[in-house]
Amino acid sequence: MVPFSFPSPEGEFFADEDVLTVLTARVILYDDSWHTFDEVIDQLVLATGCSFGKAESITHEVHNNGKAVAYEGDMGECIRVSAVLEEIGLNTQIEM
Repeated sequence: MVPFSFPSPEGEFFADEDVLTVLTARVILYDDSWHTFDEVIDQLVLATGCSFGKAESITHEVHNNGKAVAYEGDMGECIRVSAVLEEIGLNTQIEM
C-alpha cells in the first residue's frame, strides 16, 4: 500500500504513513447455460487459487442463484481474477 502525500506549509510533499487506503472490490460471477460445472470449477481454481471444494461451492451458488461472489480483495487482484474467468467466456462484473 502506498501512503498518501500531503503538502507541507512550505509546499513540499510528505508521506503520512498513518493514512492508507485499499480499494476493496469483489468479482461477481453470473450463470450461463453453455459452460459445464467442471469448466467453471477449473477456471475458478485457476483464477482465484481456491480449493476445488470452494470452487465447487461457488459454482453451485452461481447455478442456484444466478450469480455469486467469486472473489473479494483489492481492485487490482479483482481485475486479474475477472480477466482469467473471462478467458473462457464466463460473465463477470466487478463491484466496489
